[in-house]
Amino acid sequence: MLAATLGAALAFGAPAALAGTAPVSPSAPSASAPAAATAAAPTSQSATWVAGTRAYLVITAPGDTTAVRTAIANNGGTVFQYYDAIGVITAHSASGSFAATMRDVSGVQQVGATRTSDVPADAYNPALPANPSQSTTPAGEPTRADMTQIKADQAWAVTTGSASVKVGILDTGVDDQHQDLAPNFNAADSASCAYGKPDARTGAWRDVGTHGTHVAGTVAAAKNGKGVIGVAPGVKISSVRIAEPGSSLFFAENTVCGFMWAGDHGFKVTNNSYYTDPWQFNCPDNADQAAIIEGVKRAQEYAESKGSLQVAAAGNSNLDLANKTTDTESPNDSTPVTRTITNACLDIPTELPGVVTVSAMGTTAKASYSNYGLNVVDITAPGGDATGIYSTLPGGKYGSMSGTSMASPHVAGVAALLVSTNPGITPAQLRDKLATQANDVACPSDSRCKGTTAKNGFFGEGQTDALKAVGSTPPPGKYFENLGDFAIGDNTTVESPITVSGVTGNAPATLKVGVNIVHTYIGDLKVDLIAPDGTVYTVHNRSGGSADNINQVYTVNASAEVANGTWKLRVNDNAGGDIGKIDAWNLTF
Repeated sequence: MLAATLGAALAFGAPAALAGTAPVSPSAPSASAPAAATAAAPTSQSATWVAGTRAYLVITAPGDTTAVRTAIANNGGTVFQYYDAIGVITAHSASGSFAATMRDVSGVQQVGATRTSDVPADAYNPALPANPSQSTTPAGEPTRADMTQIKADQAWAVTTGSASVKVGILDTGVDDQHQDLAPNFNAADSASCAYGKPDARTGAWRDVGTHGTHVAGTVAAAKNGKGVIGVAPGVKISSVRIAEPGSSLFFAENTVCGFMWAGDHGFKVTNNSYYTDPWQFNCPDNADQAAIIEGVKRAQEYAESKGSLQVAAAGNSNLDLANKTTDTESPNDSTPVTRTITNACLDIPTELPGVVTVSAMGTTAKASYSNYGLNVVDITAPGGDATGIYSTLPGGKYGSMSGTSMASPHVAGVAALLVSTNPGITPAQLRDKLATQANDVACPSDSRCKGTTAKNGFFGEGQTDALKAVGSTPPPGKYFENLGDFAIGDNTTVESPITVSGVTGNAPATLKVGVNIVHTYIGDLKVDLIAPDGTVYTVHNRSGGSADNINQVYTVNASAEVANGTWKLRVNDNAGGDIGKIDAWNLTF
């Protein structure tokens, strides 16, 4: 979940992370401090708003909600948004008796207040988030340790994901102008769902904090020779901002709107690194919270029925979600109180049926802050420890954050790769594949970890593995790659180097040379592998005619060559009119 400083909504140690430079260490979570917010509370007003206005979910049978909407208007309320398909209406009222009155209306199944604070006046005239000026970063795109840990760097040699796959980032918003996100950003399917109503104005989706931009980079930062690379750098990302400015809280009506948007706009995967404010856990024996559970559940089921899988963070309170006893962090929009809870009380959306729940681990162990729970946690991924997860921040910047918020987008990215290699896959099948590709992680010597090596409360089905997800297995020999982009101009020659070390003796007779070249009319190209001693091995010699791109693994008998040293991929363009780049290449010994 949004690692815990903004109402359990932003990353640990926020002041350092918000600067976009210093790594963030997991510290004791705070449930209510809004100090990390970067956007000031909006000042826009509306004649519609009055002090004491609260938001409610009114639940009725799916279908025509006209009669219930009329009843809302007749009983001191206004309809703010409604979804006939799921029978959920967001209503506003300043009447203290509104919920009780509406519960007695024919056709109304449940009514629940979604917050213990007033609806902001900004809801009726939303201010657009800032569009920050952009910094630039020097060329260079080192592979991050978290990507190596889940073998994403090896998976990219198989696929970087399909541009036809849409991933929704349901979060604080995304800086679509960021140099590492702009190439993959899908503005046409982006919006704000803050306050519970879609706002598709240009820029409404932008970040009101930093968290959503960071998450987006982990999912799909572009492989463009600068900054960082996301797990699935070839897919498209859309921002659905569900956090409200000022508070950066995620209320139920916002989440409902986000899931409905995801279903209607063809998102194959959504990432949800938050819990639904103001209740860390929603209990079905409370009328308000029961309506929240039902409304968000129906919206999630609607999104899934449209082909969308929801991936969500497990949370950062180091709690056993399979053995709940106490909630001390709710409600986080007013004054938290300590209350006794049971396992019937749900952290949503992560504990809803069908949602993939992700815990966080460091290099080998459960992250100290991560929630856990047998048969609650489905899978685990890197979430950062003392050094955090390095990713994109608004304004063209980069920085580190830690939390299950950072683990979840790793799994969302792997899910996007699975969809890319399995077109037509259903959410249920995708859940199964995520479980199958995960690598088992045994419980440590810790009595809190229940279950088996194959499935336990700390790690679920195991650590996500991007390489296995794309249908390959780890290379049998040592693997080296260069992911940097090298431009191929007309009638020019360009070389990309790889330095090999730690390999004994000569290269094999079956040296695997993976080549990914983006270039129109590949008949212009001659491609050679150059051994450390200068010997030339030609792998492509102006064949292919007008076809586009080379994405192929060649086998070269390099047994006469000493393995260690600098190998080069040389590309010679022999004609005018078509240009491109070496996108990546690799060697497997």
